[in-house]
Amino acid sequence: MWDWFSNNSIWLLSAAALGITALIFLRNRFRDSIAKLKPEQKNTRRNRVISRTFLYTMGALTLLILAAVVAVIFSSEGANNIINPEDIQEWLLSNGIVILAYIIIAYFIYRLVKLFIPKLIARFVRAKGKGRHSKSWFEKRTKTLANLTTWTLGLLIGIIVLFMILSEVGVDITPLLASAGVAGIAIGFGAQSLIKDFVSGIFISLEDQYNAGDVVKVAGIAGTVEEVTLRRTVLRDLDGILHTVPNGEITTASNYTRDWSRVNLDISVGYGEDMDRVFTVINRVGKELAADEYFSKLIKTPPQALRVQNFGDSGIDIRILGDVRPMMQWEVTGELRKRLKKAFDEEGIEIPWPHIKLYFGESQQGNGIFCKACSHPNPAGNKFCANCGKKL
Repeated sequence: MWDWFSNNSIWLLSAAALGITALIFLRNRFRDSIAKLKPEQKNTRRNRVISRTFLYTMGALTLLILAAVVAVIFSSEGANNIINPEDIQEWLLSNGIVILAYIIIAYFIYRLVKLFIPKLIARFVRAKGKGRHSKSWFEKRTKTLANLTTWTLGLLIGIIVLFMILSEVGVDITPLLASAGVAGIAIGFGAQSLIKDFVSGIFISLEDQYNAGDVVKVAGIAGTVEEVTLRRTVLRDLDGILHTVPNGEITTASNYTRDWSRVNLDISVGYGEDMDRVFTVINRVGKELAADEYFSKLIKTPPQALRVQNFGDSGIDIRILGDVRPMMQWEVTGELRKRLKKAFDEEGIEIPWPHIKLYFGESQQGNGIFCKACSHPNPAGNKFCANCGKKL
């Protein structure tokens, strides 16, 4: 048994490495396809079975690699037992196992990073913003920083492993590093906008301007932030359009959902209404809304009439303000409009709208009558206009 493992270890290691690579690729594709499905389309039991199959197969391949390595080490003739005259087999024995070990170790380090970094960042964010921010801010901030940190560390791990592999295969990395430094300077001059994007992304993250899940307006585009990286910000607007904005293009970032949001509504009433009565009705509706079983969880301060905001062309504008939980201002404002309309109808309070009154010349001037068509004055008793001949 051990001799068989020793004699065939090269092919076992190569096949196991390819198998693990294929499994990782297939598992990621499987997760992506599942993430795109709607909740009612997901088969939980089937997904669990497939996930376990991936896990067990990965474990079997890992055990196969360990068995082959142990067989080589503890065989009666040692590693020389499986070295044959062929150069490729000799190279695989001397370098292939080390390279494979680099890749496996890097993969497990990356998995540890993905496992522990979000937890560490959650503790850091909670300690930093305790008592100053809302629960939704903690979730969004943790998710954004965890994604950025994991992506950055994953990139660094990949670069380090690449240089270690190049060194193992005999490539002198010193000139390569020097060339990379020179090339980096050249690329920096030629791709200044790209460097600007990364620098802006760093400051967006450090200054906590916005996080994934916030509703913001950047570069003239308003929408929900779906992704924040060091190079770009991805927004989706109300039409479902996905916008990708380079961070270097962002000069002003307006965050609509940081810690709390506000209902800011102007409503118009007729000039003939009693303002004290109108204010009483508005405040009553705001308190009733804040006492509602569902909306009480969304409202921090009941919407109240603040002041007479403006004398408009058709009515008097009244400003209404109220504080709500992040992202709830649109839902609360819509419900407030509906309840105000119903209350105004019950109280007989007029909500004016623009209209035009037309006068067609039926006014009298002395004993004369103005023509409806041309406004020409005619003596009383005329049936037809003396100017245009049309019937009065």
